[in-house]
Amino acid sequence: MAWYAYCIGEKQAFPELARHRKPVPMEQVHGVSGNQVFLYPASDLAIIVSEHNPAENFNQRSGMDHARVIADCFQHSTVLPFRFGTVFDSDETLRKSIRSNQRQFLSNIEKLRGKTEMHIKILVDDCCAGALLQHLPAEGVGREYLSNLRENATRQRERQTRARAVSFQMRRLFNPLDEEVTCRVTENGKMLLDISHLIDRKYVERYQNKFAATAIAMKECQMQISGPWPPYHFVHRLTRGSHLPAHAPAAAVPVAKAVEPFHAMA
Repeated sequence: MAWYAYCIGEKQAFPELARHRKPVPMEQVHGVSGNQVFLYPASDLAIIVSEHNPAENFNQRSGMDHARVIADCFQHSTVLPFRFGTVFDSDETLRKSIRSNQRQFLSNIEKLRGKTEMHIKILVDDCCAGALLQHLPAEGVGREYLSNLRENATRQRERQTRARAVSFQMRRLFNPLDEEVTCRVTENGKMLLDISHLIDRKYVERYQNKFAATAIAMKECQMQISGPWPPYHFVHRLTRGSHLPAHAPAAAVPVAKAVEPFHAMA
């Protein structure tokens, strides 16, 4: 039987597994394609899966269902998410993959226990963006072409400096345990910073209050918060560069979250 995989959790967090060695259904929890979700015991771990028909196609709703199941499990246990679309083609394939990586999975769970991910989007006016997008001639190495290259390189450095300054300010204000930051220029010529912070779950309310005060103080920026999430980005950091069997190429790495679109905050 093929299994669709959502995440890895702690067996002890699911009391129903104490009396069973076979997959146990999670009551009232359905995943991709509406399939029943099961707890699959594997030593000290619980693998959250559902039966999978290889003929079924994934769609946007499937991704939302995937994220919803992980979020539900995160209410009970530290979790290591699988990438959306991870499928094990048999019980033996699933057991072998978990067995060969069990030490790493247990270590990662221990490192992330009691922690959660908060996500902030910051939209900043970028005075350099318009110039960065200006057209450069496809041919020729004339004076104008070289001048434009130097000018664009200078403005690119200015944009990166500004993005680092905003990121540093956010880190100083929120003091996370860890962070992941990306920056890009939007079509309307603004900078969009995506900031993921790893924090203790017991400090979520304090973090949200800090964000509310920061959004008021930084009126020149449009800011949005989401979370708490399972620590998607930081699971990826822990597993980066590790070897995983060919039959499970995406084991325990972040899934694309179903995050709401960016909106300006009042």
